[in-house]
Amino acid sequence: MAAAIGNFFRRSLRHSGRREGKEETSAAENPSRVPQGKPGEWNPLLCSAGQFFFEYLVVVSLKKMSDGRYEPKITYQFPKRENLLKGQKEEEERLLQAIPLFCFPDGNNWAPVTEFPSETFSFVLTNVDGSRKIGYCRRLLPSGRGVRLPEVFCIISCLGCFGLFSKILDEVEKRRQISMAVIYPFMQGLRESPFPAPGKSVTIKSFIPDSGTELIELTRPLDAHLEHVEFQALLQRLSPHLILHIFASAVLERRLIFLAQELSVLSQCIHAVAALLYPFTWAHTYIPVVPECLLDTVCCPTPFMVGIQMRHLERVLDQPMEEALIVDLCEGKIIRAVGDEEGILPIKLQNEILTSLSRHNNNNNIHTPEQLNALVSEAFVQFFVRAVGHYSSHIKWTKNGSGTFQERAFCKAITSKTNRRFVKKFVKTNMFSLFIEEAEKSRIPQEAYFQRKITEYHEQKKHRRDS
Repeated sequence: MAAAIGNFFRRSLRHSGRREGKEETSAAENPSRVPQGKPGEWNPLLCSAGQFFFEYLVVVSLKKMSDGRYEPKITYQFPKRENLLKGQKEEEERLLQAIPLFCFPDGNNWAPVTEFPSETFSFVLTNVDGSRKIGYCRRLLPSGRGVRLPEVFCIISCLGCFGLFSKILDEVEKRRQISMAVIYPFMQGLRESPFPAPGKSVTIKSFIPDSGTELIELTRPLDAHLEHVEFQALLQRLSPHLILHIFASAVLERRLIFLAQELSVLSQCIHAVAALLYPFTWAHTYIPVVPECLLDTVCCPTPFMVGIQMRHLERVLDQPMEEALIVDLCEGKIIRAVGDEEGILPIKLQNEILTSLSRHNNNNNIHTPEQLNALVSEAFVQFFVRAVGHYSSHIKWTKNGSGTFQERAFCKAITSKTNRRFVKKFVKTNMFSLFIEEAEKSRIPQEAYFQRKITEYHEQKKHRRDS
């Protein structure tokens, strides 16, 4: 079954992302985050208010097979979806087959235990039409006596908001320790509630035996572009210099492999690296936690960003892979590199990022994850503001409202030789091409936050010239 699911998953990754008229230098696969508003494509930054919180909740349990190994199986699904068209039903069946593989990506060698620390992680699944679903997972040990097997509660949603869904999973876990029956009314209440707008809250009423009715408030972050990420895990494990090397590799769309013991660490750190690219989006293979049967993903000749459990390190290193950046999140070091990472980014812009990142260690006023997220994101957004923030000035508009990006003039307008050298490489990436493709469709900026930062930067430059 794993082989069949693996084949389905690989087929579902296929995606073309180059702008028409450009030579395709790499075959893009499985964009975890794709440009804004394209039909059938998914972007965690675009969570529309009023949508359902989730499509369904599944419980994945381990079932003992005749050979003594354990295989993950879906043992509970809410809601049961009915009256689906034939194509929808077939697609759902394929996805439901794949979900257990990602809930237990660490193989089939399990044994009942008396203690098991719960962990939270996520994965992304791609439909054949290119649309995406996120699986938010909480793996835990059910309450009881004696030895037991862990199980996974997985919420499937097309909405990207990791912090908010982690809070929902906290509530699910609390109810699981009482009874499975208590989970249903909570999830039903959640399903009937509209997804709130950025900065807004929704309140869920939920009855718990012996405790009465609880009011659970779920709030979205005000800055929607930060709601699918927590940078703390990345900063705790890697130095600012190493983060810059990883960022440089990601910006040029190279192959990146992250290694860690815990699924939660892999998930959080890879989401954080992808978020550093805002307002651009990683447009290639993206698997935060690679199941054991898909380890040959690292042999892919096209760009990828994947997370692999540390116990598979030797198998990974033995694979006939092309050049890749391999990052050890346990030891906080790079195991393998291309060798030119230090020189990819313009040195002045590198130093500005390093200065900003160093503040998270020195500024005692930063206490909350939200404040830290804002500080880190701002450092990398400013990098793109300074490097390519003049892009809109080089889109030529016709009378009918369509735009054409003037790439040569755009690059020529950059006065710094080191900046221009970097940008000439960056404009050839899928992420830049896809961003410009969207910008050419409308005079209204596609990323309001990014545009606001560009405007602020130009106003500050003008103020310095005038003073």
